[in-house]
Amino acid sequence: MKTITDKQHFIQIFESIDFEKVIDHPNILIAAHFWDNERYQAARVCYKFMRYIDDFVDNYKSEHLTIQPQEQADFEQHVKTWIDSVLHPGKEEMLFPEITETIRRFHIPAWPMEDFARSMIYDIYNDGFASLDAFLNYAKGASVAPASIFVHLCGLTLKQGSYSPPSFDVKRVATPCAVFSYLVHIIRDFVKDHTHNLNYFPDDLMATHHLTRENLLEMAQGGKITDGFRKMAGILYASANEYRQETLQIMKEVKPVLEPYSQLSLEIIFALYTMVFDRINIENGTFTTAELNPTAAEIKARVWQVIENFEPDLTINN
Repeated sequence: MKTITDKQHFIQIFESIDFEKVIDHPNILIAAHFWDNERYQAARVCYKFMRYIDDFVDNYKSEHLTIQPQEQADFEQHVKTWIDSVLHPGKEEMLFPEITETIRRFHIPAWPMEDFARSMIYDIYNDGFASLDAFLNYAKGASVAPASIFVHLCGLTLKQGSYSPPSFDVKRVATPCAVFSYLVHIIRDFVKDHTHNLNYFPDDLMATHHLTRENLLEMAQGGKITDGFRKMAGILYASANEYRQETLQIMKEVKPVLEPYSQLSLEIIFALYTMVFDRINIENGTFTTAELNPTAAEIKARVWQVIENFEPDLTINN
């Protein structure tokens, strides 16, 4: 693929994005807009498939509080069948031809889908996390897996019509930013999650700071934010900051082996996650949806700022 460095080209892509419509879409798809259309569509297809499975589990739990033991095996079988159908086409009727072809065309490895499936199955049988370590292990599938597909697509090279896999360790590159974003998001989505019967805060942190599902729900519904909640959120925020710093270092490392449009997409996705991180006010914040979620106009302005300040590294050595 021709190396694209022209800032005017990036501005044209920016102007084509309807930020009002993407407000509910992940940062992954906003950043992927700056790739060629074929690769963008690959990201969109992968996200749609993983979102479908995640919603299949979460929406049921939101409505019914939990998945009953007699239903769990059926839910697990659905997840396994869907994942297996796209990783091993031909064994049975092709259930999801679009994602199956995307995996083949872009040489997406099996492990992100397998890791993602494990986290979804964990959700079927569990309601929460015993510890922060348990949550971080869960994040390997729930967040690192989709992030790794983004990084994989980001690092592909196109030669004579065929894609070649990235020259670097995709999981190692994707992990810091994925965990950073996930820790930020469980703080950001505090109100939405707890009003939908979902809890991502580790049980040990909750117990240490005298928090229960009941008083978390009260706070999510507008009650006073307790000191215990602020201390727990502060621990998660500090952990997120450690992963944020690690992300900055790994982005510097991987930038020279990426095309400029991929360099830009990584800077955009990191800037949008950081935008939420910067809105968290542990000491005085209200932790409401309005406080922690940037508007479409704010997201648009941040993406524009990244483009304006973007300086590509042209020493590509793929």
